[in-house]
Amino acid sequence: MNENVYLAYDYPLLGAFWTVLWIVLWVSWFILLFRVIADIFRDDTLSGWAKTGWLILTIVLPFLGVFVYILARGRSMGTRERRHLQAQQEAFDQYIREAAGGTDRRSQADELMKLSEIRARGDITDEEFRRAKEKILH
Repeated sequence: MNENVYLAYDYPLLGAFWTVLWIVLWVSWFILLFRVIADIFRDDTLSGWAKTGWLILTIVLPFLGVFVYILARGRSMGTRERRHLQAQQEAFDQYIREAAGGTDRRSQADELMKLSEIRARGDITDEEFRRAKEKILH
């Protein structure tokens, strides 16, 4: 039991580099595979049979299927991704507007401010101001 174990000498720096490289390539491959599968489902121009065919090719022969899909339909993948992200951003913006109360409160406040300026100048009476204020608030 006097044997010393030198792990650094058993696993040289170049070996560590190759291991990291293979891990990065493996993770990149899975990212590409799932992006292609997501694009197959996202594409509205493909029929159900075409989507099924691409999925079968991608699942049964993943390397060949992914590379053929990218060669055949890769140019429009970016367009579909952009449309999907724009739709998500618009939905998020709409949700924020609804959660914040929309633009109605701001426009009501602006109208009331303009109405009070008109009254301050003497262009309308107090009774006209009250009726217009009720219309704005209801």
